[in-house]
Amino acid sequence: MDEHELNRRAIAGNDEAFLALMHLHKEALLRMALAFLKNEHDALEALQEVTYRAYKKIHTVKQPDYLKTWLIRIMMNYCNDHLKKNRRLVFGEADKEAGSNMPDGLEIAEALSCLPLAEQQLIHLKYFQDVKIKDIAAMENIPEGTVKSRLHKTLRTLRGHFTEKEAADHV
Repeated sequence: MDEHELNRRAIAGNDEAFLALMHLHKEALLRMALAFLKNEHDALEALQEVTYRAYKKIHTVKQPDYLKTWLIRIMMNYCNDHLKKNRRLVFGEADKEAGSNMPDGLEIAEALSCLPLAEQQLIHLKYFQDVKIKDIAAMENIPEGTVKSRLHKTLRTLRGHFTEKEAADHV
């Protein structure tokens, strides 16, 4: 069964199709939760909550082709709510591991943490989750050109951060 048919059946109320759908997108949703929440326990909790929320509201999805986008949006909203509730960003074990595997992993995490939450989300969606600009635009209900310009501005900010850091290291 192809993904479109699976999406259509899940929206129609087929529980087996819904479980298969969540299994299909579990890894991407978990990666997104880890990227935002920086903690494996919180990310697993987020996945459970998103599964529950999706199950309760799946009948409201109008276009089966955008079901993955809809799930990602639910995860982003949950993570935002969780971060607002805690009012702090903490680097967890996932970042420590990434920092030891990649020489610049901690620096990248630090640079991203300096960005506003909306810009962090944009970078995570585009570069860590491989979400297409078209799909980001659909999620945010904004034109693709706006997504591109925001992405360009955010990347320029990140380049500036690393340029300043490099200049400070050479002094």
